[in-house]
Amino acid sequence: MPQPSFLAASLYVALGGGTGAWLRFLVGRAWTAALGPARAGVFPYGTLTVNVLGSLFMGLLIGALARYGSHGEGTRLFIAVGLLGGFTTFSSFSLDFITILERGQPGLAALYVGASLLAGFAGLFLGLLIMRSI
Repeated sequence: MPQPSFLAASLYVALGGGTGAWLRFLVGRAWTAALGPARAGVFPYGTLTVNVLGSLFMGLLIGALARYGSHGEGTRLFIAVGLLGGFTTFSSFSLDFITILERGQPGLAALYVGASLLAGFAGLFLGLLIMRSI
C-alpha cells in the first residue's frame, strides 16, 4: 500500500489529534458534571480515565492490526498517532513499555519508565521554578 504524502499524513494526524484532544476535554467535563467541581478537583479522575481508556484502545488497535492487517498507513496515523495521541500520550508510553518488555529487555523497560517519570517530573518542576522566579 502506498505511503501518504507528508501533507496527507500531517492532516491525518492533525484531524485525529484534534478529535482526541476534544474527547479528552469531554471526559474531564463529564467527571466535573458527575461529581461537581469541588469533588472533581480532589483527584485527577479525568486524567486517570483517559490514560486507562487510551491504553486499552491502543492495545485493541495494535492487536487488531497484528491480527487482521492494516487498513493503510493513513488509518494508523489517524487513530494511533492522532486520535489516541491527542486523547492521551500515555497510550503511546504504555505501548513503548510493553514493546520493550516483549523484546525480552525488562531492564531497558524499567529504565524507560523510570527515566520518563523522573525526567518528566524534573522538567515540570524546572519549568515552574523558572516561571516563579521571573
